[in-house]
Amino acid sequence: MVIYGFEFTLTALVVFGLLLIAFLYQLYFYIRYINGALRLRRKIKRNKVVFNNESQPVSVIICARNEAINLRKFLPFILSQDYPDFEVIVVNDGSTDETAIVLRDMKLEYPNLRSTFVPEGVTNLSTKKLALTLGVKAAKHEILLFTDADCMPEDKFWIARMARNFTPETEFVLGYGAYLHEKGFVNRLITYDTFFIALQYLGFAKSGKPYMGVGRNMAFRKEVFYKHKGYASNLHLRSGDDDLMVNKAANKKNTKIEVSPDSITWSEPKKTFRSWFYQKERHLAVSSFYTPLSRFRIGIEPFSRFVFYMALICIPFIANIIVISAAIFLYLVRYLVQLIVINRAAKYFKERRYYFYILLLDILLPLINLYLLIFGRMGNKSKYIKWK
Repeated sequence: MVIYGFEFTLTALVVFGLLLIAFLYQLYFYIRYINGALRLRRKIKRNKVVFNNESQPVSVIICARNEAINLRKFLPFILSQDYPDFEVIVVNDGSTDETAIVLRDMKLEYPNLRSTFVPEGVTNLSTKKLALTLGVKAAKHEILLFTDADCMPEDKFWIARMARNFTPETEFVLGYGAYLHEKGFVNRLITYDTFFIALQYLGFAKSGKPYMGVGRNMAFRKEVFYKHKGYASNLHLRSGDDDLMVNKAANKKNTKIEVSPDSITWSEPKKTFRSWFYQKERHLAVSSFYTPLSRFRIGIEPFSRFVFYMALICIPFIANIIVISAAIFLYLVRYLVQLIVINRAAKYFKERRYYFYILLLDILLPLINLYLLIFGRMGNKSKYIKWK
């Protein structure tokens, strides 16, 4: 087909059509889901979000395995929260360091600190799930707030911000668990990946499609834990205590997200690419146990991204200058939308900004995920024994 002297082949038009469809979904994804946390922020500023003004009692549950150093460093920030009625339960999961001594000494200073332990000789595949179950059983209160021993809340209002979302119909509250910023490319890779995933699961939950949360910062009612028989359905997995619970029981009506900056928890990141790679592999292995609908919903974006880039690569070899120019325009528009949406959210959540790194990580991270999904579980399964 020739128009104004330019030849448009059927192949070029089909490939450009695929590029356009992928582009339109990518725009929808960023505006609808990645921007979801900021949409909620705007509603809160306009007083269009209902919170519970009563300070409901809260039990904070933390599992600790050989975390003496981190407990000394971070636990006081949790125990000193500005909240009228809360307890902190630390479950000692078979530690061989000074965890027990640290807990004993800190109890003398903080009367709201309690502890329990996983009995010696336990052979469960996931001792963390057993530790969490023991923590739930030990909890005095209905609202359970979870974090890790290497986590530090942004400020003293973390519990208050998470707890205010528990209106009578609320059973789950999902928060953002960030990683501390350090120098180097590996840290940028980890923090961007974590931030993007958080914006995605928070955005989906905001849109009534919750599918996961992170144990570094999430809460649910004790009643939900017992109603769904705790972790009975996934005891054969070494991880998944957080996201599979949300994936199984959370829905549009019973789930809320907390997006205030003072509700963030900060964790120590992995120091090497290898250690992060294994952590990523473990988490992705669990995602195969999500519901089919959840897998479909979260799979559309990387698939559309793959189609977008493949079409973009092919077009210069099969199309004329008009189609090539149009493809470049779509790429630049998508990049501009990414810059605006991601960096506005990064500023709000106190994350570092990403500019040219987006161009690299937008391609690199899906390739890493694809490699792990195809080859990851074919390797040494002993890598999944540790829960951290």
